[in-house]
Amino acid sequence: MSLLSVPDRALVLVSGEPAIAFLQALITTDLLQLEADEVRPGALLTPQGKILFDFLVSRTDNGVRLETDVDQAPALMKRLTLYKLRAPITLSLDAETAVAVSFEPAEGALRDVRFAMSGVTAYRIYGASGVDDSSGRVNAARIAAGIAVSGADYALQDAFPHDVLLDKNGGLSFRKGCYVGQEVVSRMQHRGTARRRVVTVEANSALPGSGTPITANGKVIGTLGSVAGRAGLAIVRIDKAGEALADRTDILAGDVKVALALPAWTGLAFPVPSPDAAPETSEAGA
Repeated sequence: MSLLSVPDRALVLVSGEPAIAFLQALITTDLLQLEADEVRPGALLTPQGKILFDFLVSRTDNGVRLETDVDQAPALMKRLTLYKLRAPITLSLDAETAVAVSFEPAEGALRDVRFAMSGVTAYRIYGASGVDDSSGRVNAARIAAGIAVSGADYALQDAFPHDVLLDKNGGLSFRKGCYVGQEVVSRMQHRGTARRRVVTVEANSALPGSGTPITANGKVIGTLGSVAGRAGLAIVRIDKAGEALADRTDILAGDVKVALALPAWTGLAFPVPSPDAAPETSEAGA
């Protein structure tokens, strides 16, 4: 068994008896469903429902751990401090504890629910050094599983939780009550207006770089995100992709022909356009 190092991560620790209740009213994850031996994805949203910070959430002996990108961590700390007011909790930033991934059980390992959704067993380990992932195994596994992350796949404050599948992978609750941005994402859920989604991308040759437009009939329908050789992720308008697939129109990443697929574990499908549908005159949905 080998532990693979995950660089450039930091931990925001929320400690104290009210830590669960404090975060429960702020973030998208239902902490009452969070088991002691797992990590789940989560986000802190803007009031308009877009992702302001993304992270992995897990329990500690005296509170909650939020693992995030090292560049996000100070701003996340600052934002939580604004919400803290007089709550008897302690916020601390830990940029020193090592973060590692294993695809086999290990001491102190926490099951990564994002991978489990796709049928892959992966674990997060805190405080254990791993070897450099020179082969890119973690990134390749993440792409294959359809797991999007900020920076590589989308910009913060530019994506809704539905766009990045938080509604499907345990990172977004519609039952726990109010939290920041909850009204917007609940409305999207109940009205079925989420039309941008993460898809896996495959080509017969190497894909172009992250940020390359995904097009059909010369129109941009999405943007390529993470890339590992001939495989990648993109966030696309699935209604537009559905139209292209129905018409057997080539979908391109730059000038490379690609095949798009919605991750099977999501249960989602590309919408099939009605033959009697009127031409769309404006962008609809999120």
